Amino acid sequence: MEIFGIPLQAFMGQLMLGLVNGAFYAMLSLGLAVIFGLLGIVNFAHGALYMLGAFAAWIMLDQFGMNYWFALVLAPLTVGILGVVIERLFLKHLYKLDPLYGLLLTFGLALVLEGVFREIYGVSGQNYNVPDLLAGAMDLGFMRLPIYRAWVVVVSLVVCVGTWFLIERTRLGAYLRAGTENAPLVQAFGVNVPMMVMLTYGAGAGLAALAGVLAAPIIQVNPLMGSNLIIVVFAVVVIGGMGSILGSVITGLGLGIVEGLTRVFYPEASNIVVFVIMVIVLMVRPAGLFGKEV
Repeated sequence: MEIFGIPLQAFMGQLMLGLVNGAFYAMLSLGLAVIFGLLGIVNFAHGALYMLGAFAAWIMLDQFGMNYWFALVLAPLTVGILGVVIERLFLKHLYKLDPLYGLLLTFGLALVLEGVFREIYGVSGQNYNVPDLLAGAMDLGFMRLPIYRAWVVVVSLVVCVGTWFLIERTRLGAYLRAGTENAPLVQAFGVNVPMMVMLTYGAGAGLAALAGVLAAPIIQVNPLMGSNLIIVVFAVVVIGGMGSILGSVITGLGLGIVEGLTRVFYPEASNIVVFVIMVIVLMVRPAGLFGKEV
């Protein structure tokens, strides 16, 4: 059976690959949207935090013998704590300044982190094996679906929906949104706004690290893995709408699928299709598909 002249198995394989890439785009753009939407920081260090999550998982396995399931919890927690330290030491001084300062600071942090890991580990990748419980593939008849890739998509959807619900539909999320818009008023009600802001950045860093742990068994862990992805993720955020959490999730998944299908029908354009869509969206709707017009 063929679809537009493409064998069904090849078509579905690329569609699944696009969905997996979309899951990573969604999780990373989710963290970016949370940090920008609530703190106003254009966090260029997000790719480096993603890389740190993958390296943390690999180090836990290589140096301490911890399996994938421990790393899935401990690596995001560790990087989240690092995010808290970064916010307290650097970012808290920039909230009332032009966003350009935050962009430059986080870009510099990303270069420092990547440089440190390149000095220690070089640029060659480190292998991280798929956990035994998620090894193998399911036979769907028209294709064989790797179990681990299906796991990545499911976890990404659960995390993205859960984060959106927390911020948009709970009292804690209401406090977060109100605290970033009118901190003195919220503090008058006894809410510790600086603590909330600090934990928000830590949570965004943890989301990036979680994506890194999920990516470790799929791609080789290396210091440049974040910088190779972050530009595409920023394009995803711009298309969805800066600060729009739901927009980032939907756009990330959708663009991953579009990218995968482009590899089937016009492989030469697969590396630029996201940016072409970004240009078109900005021409038609500068605030993004789900952003609010000012």
